[in-house]
Amino acid sequence: MTAATPPVHMEFLPTTSSVPFSRPHKLAASNPQTSWDRLKTLNRSRDPPRNASSVLHRCHRQVVRGGSVPVLVDSDATFNMDVSQLASKITPKTKAIICVHTYHFPVDMEPVLALAKEHGIKVIEDAAEMIGQTCLGRPCGSFGEISTMSFYPNKHITTGEGGMVLCDDPELAERCQQLRNLCFDPKKRRFVHEDLGWNYRMTNLQAALGLGQLLHLDEAVQRKREIGRLYSKLLKGCPGLILPPDDLRSETNIYWVYGVELLPSVPCEADEVMKHLAAAKVGTRPFFWPMHEQPVFLQMGLFKGQSFPVAERIARRGFYIPSGLALKDEEVEEVANRVRKVMEMLLSDGGYPK
Repeated sequence: MTAATPPVHMEFLPTTSSVPFSRPHKLAASNPQTSWDRLKTLNRSRDPPRNASSVLHRCHRQVVRGGSVPVLVDSDATFNMDVSQLASKITPKTKAIICVHTYHFPVDMEPVLALAKEHGIKVIEDAAEMIGQTCLGRPCGSFGEISTMSFYPNKHITTGEGGMVLCDDPELAERCQQLRNLCFDPKKRRFVHEDLGWNYRMTNLQAALGLGQLLHLDEAVQRKREIGRLYSKLLKGCPGLILPPDDLRSETNIYWVYGVELLPSVPCEADEVMKHLAAAKVGTRPFFWPMHEQPVFLQMGLFKGQSFPVAERIARRGFYIPSGLALKDEEVEEVANRVRKVMEMLLSDGGYPK
């Protein structure tokens, strides 16, 4: 009788270093948050990283749990971090810049990388929403010391839940691999651990699903862009709405979602518009709520008295409409028609109290 052999887990990645996994080391994980827990591998001190206010709070949660204090910058017109504000936020204690690509376009990475090199600080890239997108002619997910991806159900590739860490440094990759698997060390006696780690392994079933979807990534990105462009055509001139551009700098909008913002002339906030759209049977979601206004962080004494006007505005004036890959053109047309009718009603003389 022999002891059971530990199972071998598939890695969710192609055999070649192709888009979007164009880094030599790729470690799949059980969910996107686990990717952020790997920050432990980069920052054992409690010095602060820099990030935008208008992102999902998971991007700051592990920083705070590790004892660091995030330092925020505002958003720009792309809904990403305003990189022009970074230089003024860097101090001798700054250890990293966290770049979170949001909704449509990647962060303007060229000045970020130059600033990081000048100050000798690390860059952490969150490419959760940009699988299949490029920046500076490179795939999103290939920048900085470490990149993370999400395979949540609304992403271009999904494994139900799941995430991935990508990096170039073999020692960093080995450390991430140990932390993912309870810090088992294959070079030492089994069940002897020198650190805590987590059980963040992706299952073989999840990995198989992801590998199958990877074969159709180009089709998924193409279809997202078709949906986005069709919405822009149908909603052109729609009263009260700012539509997303199709291109910016050298990149084409990936339309992970189709996000719109209310013009200043609209006398109500996005929540009210979304209620009217819900009554018209159109599903919507709001933009991210700013980190400096999150109750959980304010209760910890973080960000008190800070203001980031763009993040505050888009949180209250922005939302997105259905853009899932299963949508047919006629369904996109119906959604656009209902959106236009709601906006026309709200902005008519009898639609909404002035």
